[in-house]
Amino acid sequence: MADSDAALARLRLIRTPRIGPVSYAQLIARFGTPQAAIEALPMLAMRGGGRPPVVADARAVEREMRTVERLGARYLFLGEADYPPLLAELDSAPPVLTCRGDEALARRAAVAMVGARNASAAACRFARQLAHGVAGAGITIVSGLARGIDTAAHVGALDGGTIAVIAGGIDITYPPENAALQERIAADGLLIAEMPPGTEPRARHFPHRNRIIAGLALGTVVVEAAPRSGSLITARLAGEAGREVMAVPGSPLDPRAQGCNALIREGATLVQSAEDILETVRPIDARMVRAPTQGFGAAPPDDASDAERRAVTVLLGPVAVPVDELIRQTGLAPAAVQTVLLELELAGRLERHAGGRVSLGQP
Repeated sequence: MADSDAALARLRLIRTPRIGPVSYAQLIARFGTPQAAIEALPMLAMRGGGRPPVVADARAVEREMRTVERLGARYLFLGEADYPPLLAELDSAPPVLTCRGDEALARRAAVAMVGARNASAAACRFARQLAHGVAGAGITIVSGLARGIDTAAHVGALDGGTIAVIAGGIDITYPPENAALQERIAADGLLIAEMPPGTEPRARHFPHRNRIIAGLALGTVVVEAAPRSGSLITARLAGEAGREVMAVPGSPLDPRAQGCNALIREGATLVQSAEDILETVRPIDARMVRAPTQGFGAAPPDDASDAERRAVTVLLGPVAVPVDELIRQTGLAPAAVQTVLLELELAGRLERHAGGRVSLGQP
C-alpha cells in the first residue's frame, strides 16, 4: 500500500498542468516528496504572480494506474534504481515512463537509429543490416517505431534487443501498419511511452519522444534525413547531451541524404558498417561505470527576493532565451534564477523550450 500511495502522489504531481520535467525535478529536490511539493504549489505560484495549477485528481490518477496494470505495463519513476541511467542524466528527463517488455534493455548500452519516413529501399535495407550487426554485438537499438528507417532498425534488431519509444500512450498504436511490430517489441523487446495511456500522438509530442530516444543512447545514427527533419532534431539533442552523433553518407543528388551529409560535414562520425558504430561507442560503454543517479539536481534556495525576481523577469519576453544568458546578465546565483523561473512557470507565466531556453508568456 505504501508503494501504491507513493506512486499516486508522484503521478498526481507529474500529471498536474504546468509541471514539466524541469519543474518536477526542482520541486522534488527542494521539497523532498511529491506531497510536500503539491502543498507548496499555491505559495510558489503566488510568488510568480499567478494562480496555482489545479492538481491532478486522485481518482483520475488511480484510474490511470489501474489501466497501466491491466495493460501489463508498469511505471519507471525518475530517481528509482531501475530508471534508465543515461536518460536520468538529462535536465529534461521524463519524471515517469510507462513500459511494456524487458526493462533491463533500458539499462544496457544502446545506440539510437533514426531516419526518413519516406526512406529509399536501399537505405531501409542498410539500416536493417546495421541494426542487426550492432544488436548482435550486445548493444540495444533504440528508435521511434515510425515508418521507414525506424521500422527497418527495429526489425533488424529484434533478435538482439530493441527499444521503441512511442509518442502516444502505451496502449496506442501508431502508425497503424506497425501494430504487429509494436506488439512484438512489447513481447520481446521494450516499449516506452511518456504520455498517459489513451493519449493519441500529436505533432507536439514527437520532439519530446525524440529527446528520450537520444537520451537512452550512447550515440545516435542517422540514416537518410532531409534538412530540418525530426531525425536531425534527434541528432542535435544527442549532441547537446554530449552523446555521439553518427551518419550514413548518401548521394548528393538525393534530397533525403542532404541532412546526413550535412551532419558529416559538421563533424558527425561517418558510418559505412556496423563495426564503425561499435568502434565509436565501445570506448564510451567501457567508461559507463557509475553509481546510480537520482536525476535531481541540487535543491534551489527556499525563496528569492523581490529584487531577484525583478532582475530576472525584466529580461524575459516572448522570444526564448537560454537560462545561462539570464544567469550571466543578472549576475545572480544559478539557483536563485532557477527559483524565479520555477515560480513563474507554476504561475502559468513561463514557457520552457528545447535547449534550456525560456520565454515569458501571459498569465
